[in-house]
Order: sequence, then structure tokens, then C-alpha cells
Amino acid sequence: MTPVEHMTDEQFERYALEVLQREIGPDGLARFLRLNRSGRGDYTRDRLQWQENLSVAEIVASLNRPAGH
Repeated sequence: MTPVEHMTDEQFERYALEVLQREIGPDGLARFLRLNRSGRGDYTRDRLQWQENLSVAEIVASLNRPAGH
């Protein structure tokens, strides 16, 4: 198997879906996809709202921080 850091986005998505189906079964996978691909909300509006008081430097700094910090 290719390490996840070397997978294309398509390969990674396929692998992740296989793992989910194995772990939570076909019904759980279907539920997960329904919940996470339903497109609730307005991401563009929400993003603009939470970024409205951030400077470009702050956004760039956040991109350079390790995940979870």
C-alpha cells in the first residue's frame, strides 16, 4: 500500500472510504456520506465572517502552524 502522504487526493479518498466501510459497515458509511456531503450551511459566508477581522499575515501564520495549534 502507498503511504497516505504519497497518495493522490483520489487515492486517499478511496482508501478512507474503504476504511470507514470496514470499520462502521455499509450502513454507517452511507450515513457518514449523507451527513458530510449534504452541504449544509453557507461555507463562503461563514468563512468570510470568521475571517473578517484577520489580517493576511495572521492567515498566512495560521497556515504555517502545525495542525491542532
